[in-house]
Amino acid sequence: MGLSDMIAQFILAGLEQSDGAVELSRGSLAERFGCVPSQINYVLTTRFTPEHGYIIETKRGGGGYIRVIRVRLSPRDLIMHTVNAVGDGIDSASASALLQNLRDALGERLTAVIAAACSDRALRGVEPPERDGVRAEILKQCLLRAL
Repeated sequence: MGLSDMIAQFILAGLEQSDGAVELSRGSLAERFGCVPSQINYVLTTRFTPEHGYIIETKRGGGGYIRVIRVRLSPRDLIMHTVNAVGDGIDSASASALLQNLRDALGERLTAVIAAACSDRALRGVEPPERDGVRAEILKQCLLRAL
């Protein structure tokens, strides 16, 4: 098991023992796992996202903390959150990751169709500097229609 997996498991265990929220110290976690604080940030930003059903609250400084809260979003709320998070442009890898996080809400088939529509192959006729913007619009429109 890799370091990121161990950190994620530790946080998940804390969530299981609590009422769905756990307060942590970035420095203490980094010390506990013998890593740099940015490794903790990486785990939080990749594994504990709203798309995965979590909200992260942070306060920096001497009395700072990280609060991880498990939330249960409806498929509709999850899709709307994703639409709002896409922004004006998104690369192919990020679009694929978002869609994989939405697979349960969208279903396998619809996820595959949207992924194909957002792929570099489908957008090969679009000039590279404009591709991420076009991909973002396609992704958002597909997700909105899925509601």
